[in-house]
Amino acid sequence: MTQPAPAHRIALLAFPGIRAFDVSVITEVWGVDRTDRGVPAFELRRVAAGPEPVPMRGGLAFTPDRTLAWLPRAELILVPGLDDHVTRAPEPVLAALRRAHLRGTTIAALCGGAFTLAQAGLLDGRRALTHWALADQLRIRHPRVRVEPDALFVEDGNLWTSAGTAAGIDLCLHLVRTLHSAEAAATVARSMVTAPFRTGTQAQFIDHPTPHADRDADALAEVRAFALAHLDKPLTVSALAARAGMSPRSFARHFAAATGTTPLRWLVDHRIATAQKLLERTDLPMPEVARRSGFGSEVTMRQHFTSRLATSPRAYRTAFAERPPCGQAR
Repeated sequence: MTQPAPAHRIALLAFPGIRAFDVSVITEVWGVDRTDRGVPAFELRRVAAGPEPVPMRGGLAFTPDRTLAWLPRAELILVPGLDDHVTRAPEPVLAALRRAHLRGTTIAALCGGAFTLAQAGLLDGRRALTHWALADQLRIRHPRVRVEPDALFVEDGNLWTSAGTAAGIDLCLHLVRTLHSAEAAATVARSMVTAPFRTGTQAQFIDHPTPHADRDADALAEVRAFALAHLDKPLTVSALAARAGMSPRSFARHFAAATGTTPLRWLVDHRIATAQKLLERTDLPMPEVARRSGFGSEVTMRQHFTSRLATSPRAYRTAFAERPPCGQAR
């Protein structure tokens, strides 16, 4: 009889000031038993410097079940964000993070948790990010950190950091995909009623002037819906502007105000998302994936994948294609 694979050991690292939302995200992704749906077993442990409950905002408390002595057993350490990003973790916690990094343990920080990794000196000379509203403060407080402007999450040297709030969900699901499979991440995402992955960057969430609910806004909504329904066609910004009854310059200005990005980048983001789904869920040849997603040619699709995702379409399919159970056709 085949023995079940050992549970993947995860540490949720806590200290005063951590955000309850991030604790909930980590617990929902890694702390729920979904083995009956094909998701690998996870052993999530709540780790703190001591056994005392860790206070959180709103009268909540985090009750540890392990101390820092358990961390060498962890294969992944997750650091929640902070209610006050300048909160400094206790020195024993920072020292434990340094030792874990030296051991090669994967460490992931959600939102303002990047400040904790920076306090430990782990992000010096490395790419990292945090909530867009905190990015400048991370640069000022930790000038040796190479702060990314607008990604949803980023990895450098086995250290993961994510943007604000919901991007923590994106990072956790991505880690499930990377450590296990796209199918496992999709199952977890479905149970959470969220998308298994999002494309794009923080730019679409940064504060922008709210457009007036007038003819222009209505026209742009219709144009975006039209573009999504015809992504496989050779759409141009000029053609979309004409459909909205605007000049290309006026269209670009109104589009950026409504979406936080340019029309061209918006088109490319949605074409990449379409290509990702086709690569994950179908066996279509690369030229057909490129055609259906609107890139026109495999070369163009590969260029955009390399630029936006730092990988090729073929490598992406190899890593994330959904694989059926043994003996079943896809």
